[in-house]
Amino acid sequence: MNKQVVIAVVGGKSSGKTTTIEVLVRELSKKGYKVAAMKHISELNFTIDAAEKDTWRFAQAGAKTIISVASDEIATIEKVNTENLPLEAILEKCKGKDVIFLEGFRKIVSKNKNIPKIVTVESASDVSEALRQFHPILAFAGTYSAKESNVKIPYVDALKNPEEIALVVENFIKKKSV
Repeated sequence: MNKQVVIAVVGGKSSGKTTTIEVLVRELSKKGYKVAAMKHISELNFTIDAAEKDTWRFAQAGAKTIISVASDEIATIEKVNTENLPLEAILEKCKGKDVIFLEGFRKIVSKNKNIPKIVTVESASDVSEALRQFHPILAFAGTYSAKESNVKIPYVDALKNPEEIALVVENFIKKKSV
């Protein structure tokens, strides 16, 4: 595979976005894909860093990039204003990955026709809203079976059929790399 694929997983709060991405990462990783996952956090003043820890102290002192290296991971914290940061700049962090899953990023991806979406839904009204708001939709997932809404977009229960949701994504990846 030579072209990187970006897929957004969008939906309401607690609708199954994280679970869907977790299943997709596991299934596609088993098949040998190099997978990245990004989470948009809308909480103001959120930091992944822990107050009073050394890395936090470096940032408080003014460091704009802080790198923490442990036995099994490297974490990079960049202190930047992300309000107008383009998605392309964020995706640069995932060079060398075959597929990138985005969780959230609703404003950025909603009408971006270059980013297919998997929409997690909990009701028929969620399906209707998604059809108005998100383009293109690759599949529906979540607790509500979108099959009941008679849409032509596939619905897959990611927990019950992990291989099937992965196959939807894998078929899309193969189509994009032709």
